[in-house]
Amino acid sequence: MSVYSPRLRALVEGLRRLPGVGPRSAQRMALHLLQRDRDGARRLAEALQQAVDGVGHCPECGLLTEEERCGLCANPQRRRGLLCVVESSADVFALEQATDFEGLYFVLGGALSPLDGIGPEELGLDRLQQRLDAGEVEEIILATNPTIEGEATAHYVQSLAAERGVRITRIAHGVPMGGALEQVDQGTLSHAFMGRRDYEG
Repeated sequence: MSVYSPRLRALVEGLRRLPGVGPRSAQRMALHLLQRDRDGARRLAEALQQAVDGVGHCPECGLLTEEERCGLCANPQRRRGLLCVVESSADVFALEQATDFEGLYFVLGGALSPLDGIGPEELGLDRLQQRLDAGEVEEIILATNPTIEGEATAHYVQSLAAERGVRITRIAHGVPMGGALEQVDQGTLSHAFMGRRDYEG
């Protein structure tokens, strides 16, 4: 018999659905909200409900948005011929904060993974193909993750672009700033070595 009441158990199980949250972390969060911050819990519940009901995907790029089209796609200052392909909305947020990229994005919502039943259709790659067929895209920048699934997805997108004569580039993956070579994993070091370029000092 569980020591949790049914509603407390449901709350803990709900929190466990968050990435990186295990049973103990979920329990701590649930108990904190109920014992010390009920007002915060109500605000969280309300914000979560509003987000679930009101946030969808941009029909052009797939970015999470409340608008009919996201602010990036609706911005006439963005370069429509430059398209960066990413796996998630989180990747867009990271790139927007860290770079001065002026183009548009295409958010896949994941990566190809046949074992998990994620194929080209699930990622909306047919929509990407339509954008390429429209002839507006001049260059695709691949910014998928350096995983087996991310590389398979990059290869698939590369083949779509090559068939249509669209230039395709890949963001560099390598040694982080301030990192020591001896502390970098072999896969990252291999990518960095193969992706080397001319040094301009």
